[in-house]
Amino acid sequence: MSRIGRSPIRIPDGVKVNISDGSVRVEGPKGKLETPVPNGIQVKLEDGTLVASRSDDAPQSRALHGLTRALLANSVRGVSEGFEKQLDVVGIGYRAEVRGKSLNLSLGHSHPIEFPIPEGIEVKVEREQKAIPNYVATIKIAGPDRQQVGQVAADVRRLRSPDPYKGKGVRYAGEVVRLKVGKKGA
Repeated sequence: MSRIGRSPIRIPDGVKVNISDGSVRVEGPKGKLETPVPNGIQVKLEDGTLVASRSDDAPQSRALHGLTRALLANSVRGVSEGFEKQLDVVGIGYRAEVRGKSLNLSLGHSHPIEFPIPEGIEVKVEREQKAIPNYVATIKIAGPDRQQVGQVAADVRRLRSPDPYKGKGVRYAGEVVRLKVGKKGA
């Protein structure tokens, strides 16, 4: 039996779970999420915990058992605590600000970039001093859906990924960019 799949998911206070055919709906203070349950996997609510089980030991069922349990755990955590990713904007002349439902970025292109913020995602821009040279701002992306938060952070980073020679661009907080030696260092 899957080590991940068999561990129960504790339901915190203020979170409601509704199990229906083929899906589990989780509601909490941060929002509502619905997680599909694949065929061959059963989900039960027992004594304030969610338990996932499988009907057979086929390789497909075994793989889906752990996956379903992990997705349900992320849904429960998302509606109770939420998820957050941080991006650092590094570069002279680079700017980031939130205007209404869009994130406006100046990243060294000939034009400003207007990134639409998806529904259910909250974006904040903070400016503080860090040890990174040319540091401009930190973009905080938060929301209840872990996959959506990660995808939005990856999409923003892709707009100007870190330059391997100068280190300018958008990077994850704590990401180490190894700089290449240019023509002068060779």
